[in-house]
Amino acid sequence: MSNQATSLSKIALQKFKKNFWGVFSFCFLALCILVAVFAYLFAPDNSKNANQMHLSIHSKAPGFSVMMLTLPSGISSSQNMVETVFFGNENTETALPIKNFTITPYGIQIEEYMEDGLQGQMKEFSITAFPKANTPENIPTIYIQEQKFLLGTDKYGRDLLSRMLVGMRISLSIGFVAVFISLVIGITLGAIAGYYGGKIDTLIMWLINVTWSIPTLLLVIAITLALGKGFWQVFIAVGLTMWVEVARVVRGQVMGVKQMQYVTAARALGFKNYRIITKHILPNIMAPVIVISAANFAGAILIESGLSFLGIGAQPPMPSWGAMIKDHYSYIILGKAYLAVIPGLAIMSLVMAFMLMGNALRDAMDVKG
Repeated sequence: MSNQATSLSKIALQKFKKNFWGVFSFCFLALCILVAVFAYLFAPDNSKNANQMHLSIHSKAPGFSVMMLTLPSGISSSQNMVETVFFGNENTETALPIKNFTITPYGIQIEEYMEDGLQGQMKEFSITAFPKANTPENIPTIYIQEQKFLLGTDKYGRDLLSRMLVGMRISLSIGFVAVFISLVIGITLGAIAGYYGGKIDTLIMWLINVTWSIPTLLLVIAITLALGKGFWQVFIAVGLTMWVEVARVVRGQVMGVKQMQYVTAARALGFKNYRIITKHILPNIMAPVIVISAANFAGAILIESGLSFLGIGAQPPMPSWGAMIKDHYSYIILGKAYLAVIPGLAIMSLVMAFMLMGNALRDAMDVKG
């Protein structure tokens, strides 16, 4: 049996490799996971939650650039390298957008950035505010740099690209955690219902039908409100609503497989039911479960985006693609539609990648093909 399983796995892998969109989606998702894990290394704004606000440069178009003056705080950070890489930098410095500057005998004078050609406020800083500068002439070299916002800025003046990269963590995390929860509950209840049948099957099917009859979004909102608004509450809420479809598929597969001869032989040898289910039945029905997991992954991303759009998902200042659409959907009629379109396209791309990969896995694992 193991040799046959190995050969079938190889055949499925070969069929999957021949599917261009499946391989492309897999590579795209692998890249997204890599970027999400090390988001703060790729993000131009590596502060925690990419939350540096500059209201004077809010809602700027992609490609906007401005000079930024960094004002040291004199407070040393206690973070180590691991915390900085995975959780962002607890930035204590102040970045100030400026239009121009003038070197003075005692320091530097700057004009704050103002849009629409308005006169910005003039401020003067002494050289003592810049510990690394020996002379006023060194201040621009060390503390002033041109910053470019590749995707522009949001309505609070935050770098949209950085918020998108860090927000990808939310979408991928909700997918992984929700699918894991749904698989644990769905496989367990589905296997028990399909294997034992009778009153146990009736009871579990009643629970499945009741849960299935409640609209998914309404059930998620109810669970979220019961558990409270927050990051992990959304994970649990989405996971507890996605197990039903997994349970129905597993139940149907187990009911068909338990009549096979190798299951009958295992019973004749005196194996316990737990071993028969885990060692003999479940390994032979995982193909449809894997396919449905890919679809659930995409569904979890959409549900989280919807919850964040409604304001009961990930809470500010934590970036979320759904919350970005909520914050900027009114800008569509103000000539700045990109503020809502960019996170919308990101959600669409991620969901489509999972759906294409799920279709490729379905075709690869189809024994009739």
